[in-house]
Amino acid sequence: MMEMEFDFGDAPWQRLLASRKPGEQLNAAQLLTFLEEETEEAVEDAFAAIEEKGLLLDITALPCRQYVGQAALRLRQEEQMVQSGMDTRSLSPNDPLRLYLEELESLDTQGDQEALARKAAQGDALAREALTNLGLLRVAELAREYVGYGVLLMDLIQEGSLGLWQAVQGYREGSFAAQRDRAIRESIAKAITIQARNNGVGQKMRQALEDYRAVDQRLLAELGRNPTLEEIALEMHISPEEAATVRRNLEDARMVQRATAEPEPENPEEENQAVEDTAYFQMRQRIQELLSVLDEQDAALLSLRFGLDGELPLSPEEAGRRLKLTPQEVLDREAKALALLRQER
Repeated sequence: MMEMEFDFGDAPWQRLLASRKPGEQLNAAQLLTFLEEETEEAVEDAFAAIEEKGLLLDITALPCRQYVGQAALRLRQEEQMVQSGMDTRSLSPNDPLRLYLEELESLDTQGDQEALARKAAQGDALAREALTNLGLLRVAELAREYVGYGVLLMDLIQEGSLGLWQAVQGYREGSFAAQRDRAIRESIAKAITIQARNNGVGQKMRQALEDYRAVDQRLLAELGRNPTLEEIALEMHISPEEAATVRRNLEDARMVQRATAEPEPENPEEENQAVEDTAYFQMRQRIQELLSVLDEQDAALLSLRFGLDGELPLSPEEAGRRLKLTPQEVLDREAKALALLRQER
């Protein structure tokens, strides 16, 4: 019987990881949009691939200080404790976190960690134990930086301790302190990303990207110009800061899509027809054709404002910084340039 081989191609998350070089950062919010509908097995494979490639998850675009559920009160309490300089008196005497932090204070933290690391690399068990004790304090220090992302501080410390253990066991040469801190941060960032996925952040981020695109296109058609970030935020009922985060994720997603795009089918006309028929596409395409009648700076200004070079449209403030103009100068020149294009049309 003839054997048949089936090639279903790489999953989107696999192409995303393939586009990153070893040691680079990876946008955690963007990753979650790729893993939204994947199985738990695929998610485990994704994080294993991230660890193998040495990628560091960037969690800054994940929701912060949005506490819900039974742990909300505790999460707020821990955030206040960190802000007060880790004053554990706000915790009960028998609180596990308070007891653990007090225990850390009693550990022997004397010793040259780089010298201990060299001994540990040669198999010295006592050096490994001393190196671990020194590192536990560092774990607690770094874990405090991640309070606010929906994971309890004790859980952050436990995950960071796992990263410390991996750094101690895997050390061979180089700066141990740098390798230790990176391993701790990797473990903590992974835990935060997994928790965010459990909270449905991937689905929420994907919906936010779609909403942003829809609002941007609608306002462009209504206003006859690129909407500002504040106008988009108002329509989406979110803060300008949140809108900026969504825009950054959208721009990253477009870059990844271009970098990992699969070859186009032999007959792509039908696929592209729906996009080309939109007023949004036609408006930008028409403006691009007419740019030749403008001077160089005005053509560059419209390219930035309408995103004609493949980037996201820029606000007057952002375009002004690129062209060394004030926001008002940008708006004035834009209006005159568009008026000239209408005459040419």
